[in-house]
Amino acid sequence: MSKTEFRTVKSSQTVLKELMVPSYANFGGKVHGGVILSLMDKIAYTCAASHVKGYCVTASVDSVDFMNPVEVGDLLTLSASVNYVGNSSLEIGIKVVSEDFREGVVKHTNTSYFTMVALDEETRKPVQVPGLILEEEPEIKRFIEGKIRKQLKRGHRTEMSKIKAEIDLIKEIKELEDENCRLYKL
Repeated sequence: MSKTEFRTVKSSQTVLKELMVPSYANFGGKVHGGVILSLMDKIAYTCAASHVKGYCVTASVDSVDFMNPVEVGDLLTLSASVNYVGNSSLEIGIKVVSEDFREGVVKHTNTSYFTMVALDEETRKPVQVPGLILEEEPEIKRFIEGKIRKQLKRGHRTEMSKIKAEIDLIKEIKELEDENCRLYKL
């Protein structure tokens, strides 16, 4: 794929609507979070593959906070958009809204960012993704925020590796006395 190839944000924006049926319920009677995560992964793939015009895989998912429960009978609407592209990766922003269409109540339930990687279908090696044409101010803002998120994730991984390498196990074990755990002899 040529580095000079670019596509608009709008060209791959994706919307998925699905009715929440009883088989999606958890033991508490609400829609199981795993069902929602599966739908989010599906729309992230669809959006990324549409931009790339090829195969993509999920590389990571930023935190997913469940802000409002989703009820059986609600209509769930997931909206996905390419926020940022790197060389072979794309950040897909996803917003999830549930609607009790009988009562007219709409609730924002989730926002998350999925990092997808474009792969060659035969070699399964990363491939160059098309650039992103930013046509509106919100698209520019989301691109900049995606770039910052990527930098922060890279910094976090580096910092976490450093911390793990420097753990003083004896000191840390002593500090576990105030934690909600019980240690057995090692």
